[in-house]
Amino acid sequence: MNEPLDVVTLGEAMVMLVAGQPGPLEQVEIFHKRTAGAETNVAIGLARLGLRVGWGSRLGQDSLGRYLLDSLRGEGVDCSRVILAPGERTGLLFKSRVTDGGDPLVEYHRAGSAASRMRPDDVDRDWLLSARHLHATGVFAAVSADSFEVSRRTMRLMREAGRTVSFDTNLRPTLWPSTQAMREGVNELAALADWVLPGIEEGRLLTGEREPAAIARFYLDRGARLVVVKLGPDGAYYDDGARSGHVPASPVERVVDTVGAGDGFAVGVVSGLLEGLPLERAVARGAWIGARAVQVPGDTEGLPTRTVLRLAGL
Repeated sequence: MNEPLDVVTLGEAMVMLVAGQPGPLEQVEIFHKRTAGAETNVAIGLARLGLRVGWGSRLGQDSLGRYLLDSLRGEGVDCSRVILAPGERTGLLFKSRVTDGGDPLVEYHRAGSAASRMRPDDVDRDWLLSARHLHATGVFAAVSADSFEVSRRTMRLMREAGRTVSFDTNLRPTLWPSTQAMREGVNELAALADWVLPGIEEGRLLTGEREPAAIARFYLDRGARLVVVKLGPDGAYYDDGARSGHVPASPVERVVDTVGAGDGFAVGVVSGLLEGLPLERAVARGAWIGARAVQVPGDTEGLPTRTVLRLAGL
């Protein structure tokens, strides 16, 4: 019998080597090892808030895979259904250090990774359905045809079972064969979600609409129960078909690294909604955690514990 979970998420985790100094990656001699992956960032963030979180994936049976497993287990994430595959490789990425608040350079080494070979049969159905919520992203869906099918089938299964599903569009154009394939694939998955979380520029690309309200209406018309459009420094717009509104961005003293902000935002919104917070408060929590994420060099250092969240009144 599986112990019930609050949230499950499936995706590719990678070992991230963050440059210890600014400059071209080829000139950097010292790197700091971290975890990376949109889904694992969210899993870690939700676990720090006390939710019971499970993460499913496929890793190489190598030192990188073991490091990722140890790190996620150390955060309290259930990794009992992660497959360690002998002879397969775990993904790796290098990230530059920036000092001007811009986007860092990210160099991926993930082609043919173990996670890209994950198939729907690798997912334990009972374990999946032991959770009340599934969080999915457009990143894992783009990794391979197999991972897209894993995303589609698990989202359908959870929706049919009466669970809630959130979907962060999280576009990675270089992983898709074309912009049109990306648009069609991501929108197909978004139609299987209850809560859709696009960024404003992502929404414009995916829907052809310009304004947040029109982007939200596009997904509400296709079955979403809630759409939250991330507006970056302008906050976020939300619409659940009955109520719509705008939440301002939380103050940021200094932007250190923009990567991971969207994942932090998802942590706030998903946790808030699962806890039954009013919609505006859940979105405000997302904006606050997203703001914390951009003020640290790694993807997860800014994700708060429940105590920190409570002290902030969120």
